[in-house]
Amino acid sequence: MTDAPAPLADPHLVYDPVAGDGPKDVVILGSTGSIGTQAIDLVLRNSDRFRVTALSANGGRVALLAEQAHRLRVRTVAVAREDVVPELREALSARYGAGEPLPEILAGPDAATQAAASDCHTVLNGITGSIGLAPTLAALEAGRTLALANKESLIVGGPLVKALAKPGQIIPVDSEHAALFQALAAGTRADVRKLVVTASGGPFRGRTRQELAAVTVEDALAHPTWDMGPVITINSATLVNKGLEVIEAHLLYDIPFDRIEVVVHPQSYVHSMVEFTDGSTLAQATPPDMRGPIAIGLGWPERVPDAAPVFDWSKASTWEFFPLDDEAFPSVNLARHVGELAGTAPAVFNAANEECVEAFRTGALPFLGIIDTVTRVVEEHGTPAAGTSLTVPDVLEAETWARARARELTARTASAEARA
Repeated sequence: MTDAPAPLADPHLVYDPVAGDGPKDVVILGSTGSIGTQAIDLVLRNSDRFRVTALSANGGRVALLAEQAHRLRVRTVAVAREDVVPELREALSARYGAGEPLPEILAGPDAATQAAASDCHTVLNGITGSIGLAPTLAALEAGRTLALANKESLIVGGPLVKALAKPGQIIPVDSEHAALFQALAAGTRADVRKLVVTASGGPFRGRTRQELAAVTVEDALAHPTWDMGPVITINSATLVNKGLEVIEAHLLYDIPFDRIEVVVHPQSYVHSMVEFTDGSTLAQATPPDMRGPIAIGLGWPERVPDAAPVFDWSKASTWEFFPLDDEAFPSVNLARHVGELAGTAPAVFNAANEECVEAFRTGALPFLGIIDTVTRVVEEHGTPAAGTSLTVPDVLEAETWARARARELTARTASAEARA
């Protein structure tokens, strides 16, 4: 293990692009989403530590974006949807006083990428989906510390990210990977035997595959422990999210797939564990709340006091762990397979899943059809050519094909069900 490439995320290494006193300048991508809103809450409670210079959002919640920009007094607001710029400008004007300069507005599909490359210390990428790849690459190329919550950008563009990232430049923000990051600080790479990634099991824990056939969108969105956006919540219901996290753990920490285990932990108190060669296992635990991992991403190597809730140890509690049911939830093993194929296979897996999740949300695909369709798309994609260098056009081409093929298969499924 000591001869393996250096991991992307290493708690022993600190990358500081802008040394100096005063608050860290932070750019928040995906500011109106779940990660973004919690990050802003953390920043507002720690204005002596952090100062937000730019925000980016898709444009679906213009009023909230304008409110965030005003409260944080940012220099720049980036929005992906150009059609909402007049509404955004009006919303900003209504909040800022007469004669007060409005923030700069960036608009269009590259707006978040421009914000990611702007002058700051840390970029928090809280965008959902593979559209976060370009901003991730821009932040790394610009020399910013990257607090990474957008796992998809690492998964679909792993070699591209690894080629740009400097030692210590990426700090993971996913609760599981922030947990592994902290636990890994207790030993050297040679001391690590296994990574144990925990999963809540989602809303369907304990159900058989047959029992999952008729579940609804409402059922899938009823996550028992976490409050997340709809796409991530449905990914948690299929456990695709956990499969993506296995690939992410492999890429971040350079641990082979056969030494990354998934265990079901319904309470979501233990966020992940590291098993060391001497037999000891270190677990990182907090009540379910993303502000703790966000604080690690923004503040490392310092900890942010009172960033997240703590346990009340005066009250009795039970923490349970169960093996993963691979028959009912085959997505984790499929993700391992895809991760081992590498190349464009992870991009195909992720893009097909995004299309299938949307089809399920609109009633065009049953719940079990999500992973069944993704599996077929992955199989049809085949094995990526060995020895080829991955490029951004390769990723985009693979994603385009995977989305189109997933839509074709979904349409066939809907047509067959209509005839039945």
